[in-house]
Amino acid sequence: MDEVIRARGHENVTAEHASTFEVTTDDYLTPAGDCILAIEADRAPADFDPDFVDACRDADATITVEIEAGGHSDSVTGRGDPDLEFTNERSAVGRTSDYIDDRTILNGAAFAAEGFDRDLVAALADGAEATVTISVDAE
Repeated sequence: MDEVIRARGHENVTAEHASTFEVTTDDYLTPAGDCILAIEADRAPADFDPDFVDACRDADATITVEIEAGGHSDSVTGRGDPDLEFTNERSAVGRTSDYIDDRTILNGAAFAAEGFDRDLVAALADGAEATVTISVDAE
């Protein structure tokens, strides 16, 4: 089961954060937003299908986020959690930790923003259009 978000990069994308990565509906990005990979997302967690959300709430679920932009792509895998809310209307955040808030879409990510392919990050920093595909595989 998949959810697809269309977004775009921004000149301030640096992808240097060590514990999170984020895609936001905001139309701006300051240099402080070092976890943000793409802006102007056309959807947020609150927009996701209830069946998809239920599948992500399985503690045994594997959640994969693939980002494609400028001819480059990379993906990261994490896990679901029964406490995931999917209620935020602005941002989707993947975390290497177990912390959960209304923006969290997965925990225990194999890596955060700093781990994404640098060619992909460069394309995003050039403002490339991005496709973010979130897949869940619930047991």
